[in-house]
Amino acid sequence: MFDRDRRPEELPAFARQAEEAGVDDLWVVEDLAWAGAVSSAALALAATSRLRVGIGITPAPLRNAALLGMELATLARVFPGRLIAGVGHGVQEWMEQVGAASPAKLALLGETITVVRALVRGATANVEGRAVRVRDVRLVHPPAEAPPVVAGVMRPRSLELSGRVADGTILSEGQGPSAVAAALGHIAKGRAAATEERGHELAVFTYLFTADDPARVAAATATTVAETAEWLGIAPEEVYMASGDVATVAERVTGLWEAGTTTVVLRPLGDDPIGQIRTVLPALRAA
Repeated sequence: MFDRDRRPEELPAFARQAEEAGVDDLWVVEDLAWAGAVSSAALALAATSRLRVGIGITPAPLRNAALLGMELATLARVFPGRLIAGVGHGVQEWMEQVGAASPAKLALLGETITVVRALVRGATANVEGRAVRVRDVRLVHPPAEAPPVVAGVMRPRSLELSGRVADGTILSEGQGPSAVAAALGHIAKGRAAATEERGHELAVFTYLFTADDPARVAAATATTVAETAEWLGIAPEEVYMASGDVATVAERVTGLWEAGTTTVVLRPLGDDPIGQIRTVLPALRAA
């Protein structure tokens, strides 16, 4: 992941370094007042030749569904097979801050994903929903290969919605194998009720910090552990991270894979993110 606190002008070089290091994906974020995810994805895609670029996530309340479909289709057409687009509820406080909060959060997310998926597949979008209304819209230049549209969600009803309408789900940082297993149960319930059969990718974000000295690891991750625990409403000792020496990091990532995670997205902590990635990649490949 390209951390939101890094300056946007650093993204092209960061993306090239990540690609040279051998990673599969580079993910960008869209948090209020930081950077726009669609423009960030465009920068990363243009700077690289192989990486898949993930948007994790753009908030549905901030985006017109038809326009979001147009933006994603443009990127997917120019960079075929290299985009995965996450859409979520957005942080309620931030949505209220910009007058975008919706009383119909589930409907807004589900209807947005439905419209976007239709458009990037070259279909005509017709949705007369509780929160989204799109009538007879069909893209003139749809991509040859539709990008997966995935939902960045946390709660049971939203996870079930993701299974029903999306191509995959993103789980936020701090969640370990038990949370993955629980999420997959809710997702499976939604998939069983879906009107079409499709695959479902599960991407899990997890913080990364590797060092041989446990005291250094604890000091480097303490603030993040506390903030993540508060965000998730769990005890600090329950926050799951890929932290420790290289063998421990590989074990933690493997734990996520074994629980059913398709894609582990590492969010490096500290001032040398690419160095962290280069250090752990050989062990992850071996795992």
